[in-house]
Amino acid sequence: MTVKIHPTAIVSKNAELGVNVKVGPFSIIEEDVKIGDNTELSSNVIIKKFTTIGNDCQISEGAVIGGIPQHLGFKDEKTYVEIGDNVKIREYVTIHRGTSFDDGITRVGDNSYLMAYVHIAHDCKVGHDTILANAVTLAGHVKVGNYVFIGGLTPIHQFCRIGDYAMVGGASAVDKDIPPFTRASKNHAMLYGLNLVGLKRRGFTKEQIKVLKEAYRIIFRKASTLEEGIKEALEKLPNTKELQMLIDFIKTSKRGIAPEASKRK
Repeated sequence: MTVKIHPTAIVSKNAELGVNVKVGPFSIIEEDVKIGDNTELSSNVIIKKFTTIGNDCQISEGAVIGGIPQHLGFKDEKTYVEIGDNVKIREYVTIHRGTSFDDGITRVGDNSYLMAYVHIAHDCKVGHDTILANAVTLAGHVKVGNYVFIGGLTPIHQFCRIGDYAMVGGASAVDKDIPPFTRASKNHAMLYGLNLVGLKRRGFTKEQIKVLKEAYRIIFRKASTLEEGIKEALEKLPNTKELQMLIDFIKTSKRGIAPEASKRK
């Protein structure tokens, strides 16, 4: 249970490596980096300063973690990247540090899977058990919830939010918030009902899904405005945890909610 570093790798003496960490050929680990137990870095991986990586992670060839933010106002302040446990980061993924214009942290949650060429910009927050397919691109300050799937070649506009258990189809430019439990696609992204496959896979009951289906119908298809839909849903439906999550997400949206496909003019 010792650290294994390839002779061609460069590892700062000020980096902290856990037990059984493996560092592949030509990889570079800078100072002020912490890497948890059993994490493996393949060849040509670069881990920049102020990055923390959890236990049992796998980082593939060419990934660059902790790069300088692509933000004109960044002044080389001390900001961070935090990667959780059991995260798989595939080839040529790039993840940038946070900025002082937010909380200074870019974070990826436990058990997430970042496929090849994913880019996560400064100050993004990606929840746990989330999958970003090939070439998904998150602009600055994007927040992606837990148990989310985003299809390949999808760009997410800065400050957008993707709610828990949502699914976004491939090549779907997202410029508005995508509510939890929903399914979105097209360019620009529109809502197409609930993410039923994802909800069933995650063990949602028929009763939970029934309430969410009716809430979606009322709020996004029937009502003239979101405010009217929320009011009617609260009057007619059981006030479940899932309904409250959906309503709270809508009420706190700053960029606005993606339109329902049947209402897009």
